[in-house]
This record gives sequence, C-alpha cells and structure tokens, in this order.
Amino acid sequence: MASSYVTFSTVTPVVSSSNIRRVFRLAFTRRRVTLSPNARRRILRISAKASTKNAMEYRKLGDSDLNISEVTMGTMTFGEQNTEKESHEMLSYAIEEGINCIDTAEAYPIPMKKETQGKTDLYISSWLNSQQRDKIVLATKVCGYSERSAYIRDSGEVLRVDAANIKESVEKSLKRLGTDYIDLLQIHWPDRYVPLFGDFYYETSKWRPSVPFAEQLRAFQDLIVEGKVRYIGVSNETSYGVMEFVNTAKLEGLPKIVSIQNGYSLLVRCRYEVDLVEVCHPKNCNVGLLAYSPLGGGSLSGKYLATDQEATKNARLNLFPGYMERYKGSLAKEATIQYVEVAKKYGLTPVELALGFVRDRPFVTSTIIGATSVKQLKEDIDAFLMTERPFSQEVMADIDAVFKRFKDPSFV
Repeated sequence: MASSYVTFSTVTPVVSSSNIRRVFRLAFTRRRVTLSPNARRRILRISAKASTKNAMEYRKLGDSDLNISEVTMGTMTFGEQNTEKESHEMLSYAIEEGINCIDTAEAYPIPMKKETQGKTDLYISSWLNSQQRDKIVLATKVCGYSERSAYIRDSGEVLRVDAANIKESVEKSLKRLGTDYIDLLQIHWPDRYVPLFGDFYYETSKWRPSVPFAEQLRAFQDLIVEGKVRYIGVSNETSYGVMEFVNTAKLEGLPKIVSIQNGYSLLVRCRYEVDLVEVCHPKNCNVGLLAYSPLGGGSLSGKYLATDQEATKNARLNLFPGYMERYKGSLAKEATIQYVEVAKKYGLTPVELALGFVRDRPFVTSTIIGATSVKQLKEDIDAFLMTERPFSQEVMADIDAVFKRFKDPSFV
C-alpha cells in the first residue's frame, strides 16, 4: 500500500483548482479521476502547509502581565542528554523562532541525580549572559515534598514547601542562573500527597499533614517584595490545590498563582479536562496552563513503534529504564498507532498531529517542548507554525473517535 506522506520541493508552485486538475490529467491519461470535495480540500491543505509559515502567537499568562509565546522551551535534558554547546544551540534557535519563555527547575536535569543536579541552570546561565534578559520570560520550579532528594538542601533533610526551603531554593537558583530575578516561580509538585507521574487515583491512606497554603504563599510574597520573583504558579496540581491557593490568596491578601504546569497530550487528557478546565477558566480562577509532555515522552512521535530497536536505543524511554513507563503499555501503544494513522490520513506527521492538537486547545496558554537536537526542535516548532490553524472538523472528529475508544491509555 502506498505511503500517505507527501514530499514537497523547497519551491512550491501556486496551488489552484486548475493546477490540481492539470496534474491529475497528466498522471492518469487513460482513466478519468474525479476527486471528492474532501479529497480536493485535503490536497489544498497539504500544499498550503508546506508553503505557508504562520507567525508565533503570544498570550497573556493568567492575570499576570507576562505575554509568553505559545511555545515554551523545555530544558530538562540539558546536562544529561545534551552538552552545554548543544543546549546553547537549541536555546538560540528557539529565540530566533520567536520563543520567549524558557522553563527550568532546581531538580533538572532529569532523571534527578545528585551528581548532575543544577547543571541545566548552569548551561542556561552561560547562554543567558549574551542575551537581553528583559526579553526572556524565565520560569523555574522549587521541589515539592521528597524524601529521596534531600541532597538538594544544605540540611540534607526531607524537602518541604515551607519558607526555609523556598528561600534556599530561590537563592541557589538565582546564583546558578546568573540573574537577579525569576519571572515565574512554580511549585514543581505539591507538598501534600497527590497522585503523581503516572498514578491516577487518590489513595486516601496516603494522606499526610502538609505545609498550610497560607504559609507557602507568605514565603512567596516575601520574595516578590524583595524583587527576586515576579509571579508564582503550580505544577502537577489538582483542582483542590488550585482552588485552595486562589481562595487563600484572596482571603489573606497574598499573591495569587497565575499558572499551572501539568501534563497534557493526546494520551493524557482526562486529568485536566474533567474539572481543571473549569477551575482554571479565565472567568473563574484565571490560571494559565503550561502543558508539558505534549508528545507523551516522545511516544506520540511514533518512534517507539519501530521494530528496529537500534534506531531508538538513545531515546529517553529506552535510555532510562522505568522512566515514563506508563507510555510503553500495550494500550498506550495501540492508541498511538491509531493516532499515527489519523495523521497519515491528513498528510500530517505524528508530531504535527500531536502538537497541533495541544496548540489548538482553547485552555492551553503555552506548550512546553523539549528536544535533544536542533533538528528535533525545528520539527517541533514547525508543527506549530506550518500546519493549518485550527485543525479542521474532520481531523478533530477522527481524533475524538480514537479518544472515545482509549481515553487515557497511559493510566490503565
């Protein structure tokens, strides 16, 4: 069966209905071919995709005055899978393409290790020295509760989201990053127990006492007053957490969170769509979504479906056994196969379908993309700028058909 992919030259002729008819008359001299309206529209759409580049869009983050690009540069591979030189090349390319938001964390690079902790920030710092700081929105994250990562603090004690931990985290982040302020400081994961990183259900037996929301917000307020932090946000958070932070800020006169950084993709939708969409709506709590893992750890690119394991031996899910294991299950794999088929049907690559889907969701402020090479980064950015916006009703109908069958397969 012939491939559904179409290859275009760098010089694309003007597309018109008459040109399409001429091409088909030449290609089929012995048999008359009649195109359906849908097929004709699809040919026009594919050609337009190859010849037209949209401009990067910028959106206000929650109720802050931060206008951030629809694509945020993720950096968690810097210092583990990427050298300093490679990191600089990707950061520079991102800026050239219009990205103005860079996301890091004190825990990076990933996987978290004492030997490499903080290298991501150092790589960003050495690049940031040659940039206009006020043109870049720099976001970082303070760790949540952790017994395994006590090495991050001078005390060597369990990580908590209290005043002492937050202050130490920020002071060290500022030093590593070589800047005197952070545009957006996020809590990487909550201080209280919540199901994280692949866990779906809340286990009531795991409830534990946590740092009060007001205490966390007061610590952030002190840093904002000192000019070291501009805005605050959360990550890997639930509806309960968002509403408590927002309500506490309102009652106590404390800083309000403006963002939430949660996983969202074709394979992970329910956790956000069920109720966080309503909670974070501009008319409700007005908290902007920074969607991470839009490619499901790279699985939605289709590369892990290849029978040749040698081709993906250095890919993240194979390089670090056990990491993001949820995306390697049989149902997640089957759903990915179905999404790849949808992409082929409309002349899209799997990456274009997956990133275009997240891009077009009305509740997504910015999508965080990560890469291990400029080539990979270019493919990701082009998926935002070189495909039709928004996707057609036909594309979305086929996506919804797959979703109704599999829902969130990576949590099964």
